[in-house]
Amino acid sequence: MTEQDKNTSENETSIDTPAEETIEQQAASQPNLEEQLSAKDARIAELEQALQLAKKNESEAMIRARAEIDNVRKRVEQDVDKARKFALEKFSNELLPVIDNLERALESTDKANPEHKATVEGLELTLKSFLDTVKKFGIEVIDTEDSQLNPDVHQAISMVESPEHQSGQIVNTIQKGYTLNGRLIRPAMVIVAK
Repeated sequence: MTEQDKNTSENETSIDTPAEETIEQQAASQPNLEEQLSAKDARIAELEQALQLAKKNESEAMIRARAEIDNVRKRVEQDVDKARKFALEKFSNELLPVIDNLERALESTDKANPEHKATVEGLELTLKSFLDTVKKFGIEVIDTEDSQLNPDVHQAISMVESPEHQSGQIVNTIQKGYTLNGRLIRPAMVIVAK
């Protein structure tokens, strides 16, 4: 063999060797590539799970926030409603002595005397008009006639023996009680049978 042939055969072997190595390298790297793909698939599945969990948490947080907003709105509406209903409470308490004084004036006036007839009628009409006016704004008289003592709306001043009344029944009313839209503003002061 000539030198040229030798060189040519060396080149052929050197050319063949890298090609064989490349195929071997590819074969060796393929399991590594499959491992990488498998790892990436696992990571994608993990991220998808995290995304679903985040969506669920966000949805629950949104529902809670809406419920909280609804609760706050309802509380504010109730507070406004109560403010409307009971804004007159202090003013009402100031009017109650006027009603008491008109009733006392009627009780102390001699109704049988013809000279006081006009005064009695005037006091009665004034008291009736006054009671009608306060009733329009939710002030009601607490009923004490022929009823049992109710500690929620009555205040017992004393107890007396009374054969006509049952135990705990109201015998006499010392001072009338009043409510404003169902809320007690002054209890009725009463005498109760033993």
